[in-house]
Amino acid sequence: MARPVAVLGGTGPEGFGLALRWARAGETVIIGSRDALRAQDAAEKIKQRVPDARVSGQENVAACGAADLLVLTIPFQGHASLLKQLKPALRAGTILIDATVPLAASVGGRASRTLGVWQGSAAQEAAELVPQGVSVVAAFQNVGAEMLNAEGPVNCDVIVCSDDPEASKVVRNLAIRIPGVRALDGGKLENARILEQITALLIGLNIRHKGHSGIRISGLPATAYNLL
Repeated sequence: MARPVAVLGGTGPEGFGLALRWARAGETVIIGSRDALRAQDAAEKIKQRVPDARVSGQENVAACGAADLLVLTIPFQGHASLLKQLKPALRAGTILIDATVPLAASVGGRASRTLGVWQGSAAQEAAELVPQGVSVVAAFQNVGAEMLNAEGPVNCDVIVCSDDPEASKVVRNLAIRIPGVRALDGGKLENARILEQITALLIGLNIRHKGHSGIRISGLPATAYNLL
């Protein structure tokens, strides 16, 4: 049986795009939302685009309890409160992929700036809030929702940061299920703060140049992108 992926906040543009891409790749996907009906509606929309998709929708806590591979794609203002709500449902061995970016827009500021997070990054905040035995991985911050929801390959590298090398491998292999994506080991979780800053930079570029930018890392040997 395929390991299901629960996309928490999967009714938003980023989460929906990731769920859509993984459904197309044949992964079993659970869309999580504060509202179970909204999650089920999003799942039906994916089935309309991918008729054979293995996708369902549940309330966030239920989605969390049904999978041990979770992707957090929510606005930063709800980050800590959702993690506290999910904590009783998180079990040892779970991998939590945090794609959250603390954009100033979440408190009425500019989307092209990030907020200061006491722990250093949203992913590091998550690592402090989850129970022992849950591995936090930072990834997917720099992949825009527009690219994910469009047709065709995603011309973007996904940099994966974690203090758990085995969890990092799982996430890198999940990332390359999206056509066009290359996945790179970005080192320790503390490097997540850099990924979050890059997102703010990309948003600024998109605003100025009216585009949908991503990042590609050049000059590395082919082995850096090998399947694991």
